[in-house]
Amino acid sequence: MDATTAPHRIPPEMPQYGEANHIFELMQAMWLGKHLNSNLLSVESLIAKEYSSLAADARTHYQKFQTLPDVLLVRLLQERLREEDCIRRGWILDGIPETREQALLIQTLGVSPRHVIVLSAPDTVLIERNLGKRIDPQTGEIYHTTFDWPPESEIQDRLIAPAGISEGETARRLLEYHRNMVRILPSYPKIVKVITADQPCVDVFYQALTYVQTVHRSNAPFTPRVLLCGPVGSGKSLQAALLAQKYGLVNVISRPGLYSAETLPTVFNKRCEGRIMKNKVCCGQLLKEAVADKSKYGEMIRPFFEKETAVPSYIIMKVLGQRLDQQDCVERGWVLHGFPRDRDQACLMDSMGYKPNRVFFLNVPFDSIIERLTLRRTDPVTGERCHLVYKPPPTMEIQARLLQSPKDSEEQIRLRMELFYRNSAELQEFYRQAITLNGDQDPYTVFEYIESGVINPLPKKVPGLRAKEYPPGEQS
Repeated sequence: MDATTAPHRIPPEMPQYGEANHIFELMQAMWLGKHLNSNLLSVESLIAKEYSSLAADARTHYQKFQTLPDVLLVRLLQERLREEDCIRRGWILDGIPETREQALLIQTLGVSPRHVIVLSAPDTVLIERNLGKRIDPQTGEIYHTTFDWPPESEIQDRLIAPAGISEGETARRLLEYHRNMVRILPSYPKIVKVITADQPCVDVFYQALTYVQTVHRSNAPFTPRVLLCGPVGSGKSLQAALLAQKYGLVNVISRPGLYSAETLPTVFNKRCEGRIMKNKVCCGQLLKEAVADKSKYGEMIRPFFEKETAVPSYIIMKVLGQRLDQQDCVERGWVLHGFPRDRDQACLMDSMGYKPNRVFFLNVPFDSIIERLTLRRTDPVTGERCHLVYKPPPTMEIQARLLQSPKDSEEQIRLRMELFYRNSAELQEFYRQAITLNGDQDPYTVFEYIESGVINPLPKKVPGLRAKEYPPGEQS
């Protein structure tokens, strides 16, 4: 539908449906999904999925605790978004994410909504709507004592109030919602639209439909090709995900991994042309795809996989180059991290014509990285990731069963950091226009500096100074 034409033709049955069932927010999402031919995804629909062992586990957990761990919910979402209908027709998330932690986990997967709509109404109005709800236990129909009272006395007599709609319970849930919402919205800058829900549902639907059909323009003055360098634990994955979300870049990583949930599998689908997952590409998965497809490079890679040895850089670069030559990378740009790891790989990448126009080095002190990584733990029962300082487990029982990944041991981290810093000086020398930042700050503060380096002209190099001594963007 052309967003410039109005009024739009609203299906005549929509207002009656919404008023009869009093599920205002869900109704808006349902009709947006139907009108745009997109998939409506909610917690209920995710756990109801058939033929999924993950959904079955989620149903069991939800029936017992009436909630889902963040990691389990995001894994369910990730599994659903892989499916062909979501890739082809897009999706609408209803009530997801509920917390800032969920929003960050979703962002690190490369799942970036183009539009975020918040339906807002005074608490008094929402409490009144909730208090008047009544349910017919025989038919499941929803009525309201003020807006939709059944005329038949027989139905009136058997109506019951649903659980959890008392004024105190509703007020508590609203308070929790407001606390979470003020932390979620900063995760989606410049794409949020607040619509007043205390008006006729047709008007709300029209405003929502008009907004989701608008196309955001990127603030980037050119096609960004961004390279992020830094040791393990410096926050490259999160910064790349934020850049991909805001500027629509393709997020290319050298190995699977997430900012705070490394137990989640990495997603890559070479057919992604829709709204989901297309912003994230994993080099490791690219190599596996090449082997599975029995391509020319796949046959070259197979012996190294069978021997469990490292694939040579020139083969990795050939496969990666094929991906960077695809239309989405050429048109929208890309953000790469984890490759190149040394000067030889950088020279190889440069010789093949893949030259980043923005390079950032994230410096984080060893002690901070040790604190970030060695204190991470995983709950083997739920898969939930915890941090003994920043996100401690809620109970002593859970804390007692937490496990540490072998990769998070201090010895392993020290080896990986030493390997990075052994090559970082030559990398900085190769990328003379690189900007070095202090990564030991709030991630959104770091992102502001990176964003400034992306949208502003590169600083002029002062003779005799190395890249990390450039005055603009200097935070180290």
